[in-house]
Order: sequence, then structure tokens, then C-alpha cells
Amino acid sequence: MSRDKNPLHDPSKRGAATQMVHGGGKRSPFNETSEAIFLNSGYSYPSSEHAELLFQNKIPGAHNYSRFANPTVDMFQERMALIEGAEAGRAFASGMAAVTNAVMSQVRAGDHIVAAQALFGGCRYVVEDYAPRFGVESTLVDGRDPENFARAMRPNTKVVFIETPTNPTLELVDIKAVADIAHAHGAKLIVDNVFSTALYQKPLQLGADLVTYSATKHIDGQGRVLGGIVLGSKALIEGDVHTFLRQTGATLSAFNAWVLLKGLETYELRIRQMTDSAEKVAEALASHPKVGRVIYPHHPSHPQYELAKRQMQRGSTLLAIEVKGGQAAAFTFCDSLAVVLISNNLGDAKSLITHPRTTTHARLTEEVRLETGVTPGLLRLSVGLESPDDLIADLMYGLDQV
Repeated sequence: MSRDKNPLHDPSKRGAATQMVHGGGKRSPFNETSEAIFLNSGYSYPSSEHAELLFQNKIPGAHNYSRFANPTVDMFQERMALIEGAEAGRAFASGMAAVTNAVMSQVRAGDHIVAAQALFGGCRYVVEDYAPRFGVESTLVDGRDPENFARAMRPNTKVVFIETPTNPTLELVDIKAVADIAHAHGAKLIVDNVFSTALYQKPLQLGADLVTYSATKHIDGQGRVLGGIVLGSKALIEGDVHTFLRQTGATLSAFNAWVLLKGLETYELRIRQMTDSAEKVAEALASHPKVGRVIYPHHPSHPQYELAKRQMQRGSTLLAIEVKGGQAAAFTFCDSLAVVLISNNLGDAKSLITHPRTTTHARLTEEVRLETGVTPGLLRLSVGLESPDDLIADLMYGLDQV
């Protein structure tokens, strides 16, 4: 068939926008245009010998239980791998399940983790509280200076874990520099890439070994389902990552995988529009007298602006605002908004604002919060798909009430 000779028959030869619509797609004998949902838990086998060979991993591409693999989940994993430029991926029930797997699957009792101290509260819990329960020590460092990672490395360090930009202060970590340090010490670098999205930052190309996403954010991006994914080399994904998933069972449901596949079809369009608006909002707020500072990676006022321009194609959809007057002023501002919703989610079609000190980072001590830049007046704003003029007018009204 002439179609088989078409260069674009190879998915890797297609552009990113095309991969987001078609990547990983497989059709049943009914030749449906929208991906099928395989809402089944188990599979039958044509013979006992077939089942034996399947459980011995001697029959590729087959399925034996949906905790291990499912055709709809397969399509989501393959599409994300194409977008990320990864050899393979494994999907999870939530973003935190993905992070926990990525980190814990790579360590054993007696190992050591180095992580940036500016992390989402749940991610910090994994390395600071959860891992030590199983004999894995951790050291947290200021991630803005790569030399801090170098100084913290030990002979038993197996994992370096970072977010960049960080949640919620949008600090940056130099991925390539930290990857080089990790690899020089025989450790693996894991990057939580949620804030920058797969469109605007490519950690694997910069030396990362594993990349994690909360697929709830941006990928679904419409407030419908939870999901997560870990991406990397075939050896890592089909080895420790898959084994940990198989045995602990934090599996993505087929229905959620289907919703995420639908989300990816509009992923680039949504993120591009949201980023356009985020740039306008950051510029509008930057000089407001009641705003102490606006933190946005591609705004010239960002202290790591040059690094942002070097490793991120664009500034993405998140910004942080320091409202003068502390927590009371921040609450008054948020409570006056009519378009922007108060919510701790992010990467949504609807613009969302949260006060990290009392929500996402509430479990941390005040000392740790201040150490990582989570001050009483700090707010995290996730810019959505509304009219940027309406968003700016709404935010300006809120500031007028402070």
C-alpha cells in the first residue's frame, strides 16, 4: 500500500501538533475515528500455553491484566512519549502517584536523595518524610545554585529530584548543570516538568533521566480527571518504574486515559493561548503599586531570566504575585475576584488563584515556608482561557480593594 511508503506513516516524523492528535492511536476492527475505551479489567487467552508465555513476557504487546497494561492507557502513554521525545512512559492514577513511583522505584534502603528545597508540598513529603521511613535519607538544597547539589552529593546518592519552575515561587533550576552533576556521581536526575509543560521545556534533551507530570494539569486541563505519567528510557520505564507500578497498583483508569487523550488533541492550542494571556497579565501587574513583585519566568524582572530564556521556549501559564500587606491583603484581593476562581488546582481552562501558605504548603513550618519564598502575601495564579482583558480588569479590581 502506498500509504506505508509515506514518510509521515512513521509517527516520529510528524510535527508535535500532529502527534498530539494522532500519536499512539490504534483502531479496533470497527475503524473508529475517536480512540476506543477498553473498560475491562482482564483478558482471556486462546490457550494455557499462550497464558504461560504471556506471563513470562515472551509475547510482546499483549495484555494479561489492566493493572499492568490496558489498550487505552497504552495509547496515552505512547502519545505522551512521542510528545516528550521519550522511549517509553507509564501512566498513573494521579500526579503524586507518578512522582512517588519515579522517586521510590529508583532507591533502596541505604540510598540517599538530593532534592531542591523549593518543591510542591506533596513532592517534598515524598523525599523528606516518606523515603526515610524505608531507610532512604534525603538532603534538600537551594536549587538556584547547581553547586549546592554538588556539595550535597554522597557516594550513596542515587536520585536527584527537582521541579523547574518550582511550585509556587517559580524559581528555576539549571537542568543541564544538575544533570551533569548527578551523572558524575552515578545518580539519576528526575524532573517534575508540570509548570513548563511538555511544549516549552524538554528535560530529557537537557540530560534528565525521568520526567514526571501531573496529567490533571494542562494535559486534561479542564477540571475533569486525575492522572499522572513518568517518561524516560525504555530500560528505566520497563524496568523499575513498571515493576513498582505493577506491584503497588496506582494504575490510571481506562476512562481517565481516554479523557486525557482527548485533552491532548487541544493541548497545544490551549497552552499557547494561556501563555499569551499569562504574558499580558504579568506585564499588567508588574508595575502596580500594590504588587510587591510579579514572578514570571520570561518577564525581564525574573532574577533567573537568562536561564529561563535558555531552557524554556516560553514562560508558560503560571505566575506568582506578592501582594503588599501580607495574608489579609492577599485574602481581600482573592475574595474580590469575579472571573478568577479560588482553587489549588492549576493548568486549567479556568483561571485559578491560590494562597500557598494556607493551602498547598500549609503542612510546612513557617520557617520552611519563608525559606522557600512562600510568604504571607504570595499568591499563585494559573492563567486560563478567558479573555485576557477580562482577567486583567478582574485582577485590577481586586487590587483596588486592598
